[in-house]
Amino acid sequence: MNSMNATIGVIGGSGLYEIEGLTNIQELEVNTPFGKPSDKITVGLLGGKKIAFLPRHGKGHRIIPSELPTRANVYALKSIGVEWIISINSAGSLKEEIHPGEMVVPDQLIDRTVKRESTFFGRGIVAHVAFSDPFCPILSDILYRAAAGQGVKTHKGGDFVVMEGPQFSTRAESNLYRSWGASLIGMTVLPEAKLAREAEICYASLALVTDYDCWHETCEPVTIGVVLATMQQNVANARRIISAAAAAIPGRRDCSCAEALKTAIVTAPDMMPEQVKRDLSLLLGKYFPVSSPEQKH
Repeated sequence: MNSMNATIGVIGGSGLYEIEGLTNIQELEVNTPFGKPSDKITVGLLGGKKIAFLPRHGKGHRIIPSELPTRANVYALKSIGVEWIISINSAGSLKEEIHPGEMVVPDQLIDRTVKRESTFFGRGIVAHVAFSDPFCPILSDILYRAAAGQGVKTHKGGDFVVMEGPQFSTRAESNLYRSWGASLIGMTVLPEAKLAREAEICYASLALVTDYDCWHETCEPVTIGVVLATMQQNVANARRIISAAAAAIPGRRDCSCAEALKTAIVTAPDMMPEQVKRDLSLLLGKYFPVSSPEQKH
């Protein structure tokens, strides 16, 4: 394995643009068949574990949720050996008992996005991965125990509504999602979770609760100022949790995430366009031989 490879990836959200405590740091510029990721990937050691960190919105927070190069982000992390992704996400609470400043490790998703590329496949290759449980249960449990071990009030489980944005919800929308029994609302877990599953990467979210969206009668409607102020308080806790979680991640994977594509690809190999196979060689090479560009057929 290349010395710049890492098996653990962290995608930082609003307010988390770097990880303190990384040593032996190297910055990687990675190109993918889906373009460049949001920013350079920083690889370093944290508590003896090799970590790859990618700021989701780019340093300086330059990219809105709808324009995130999520396919490039996930593919780039996969290309340097990442098998586990810890996703840090800001979120609004849809439940009274989940307070701003607390954290949630969700276990379900409701997709309300409409503009985002949510698959690596298409262009002549079809795959349908299982997504009934969108987060890796092993990594989610590690994150929850790491948060609890840091003394941070953390809720285990909950339905996370992912909206398109970049505007916040209307009151009618917020109350609709509450009527569904959802716990959280945010803009960034999808399509990351879907793409991570297609890439056979274990993926879990640590949601940092910043507000009560706009449904709460005794609170002011959410503004970006409120989000960022609460986020700053949460970021220090998130960094400690990441370090503790990384230390607890095992050396081998026993979950179904690691073989998500095994029975998902339905296109006959001899019908796959060669260029698309090459573009997806990082994903398909485990299951089908993929020729190099100079080989003739």
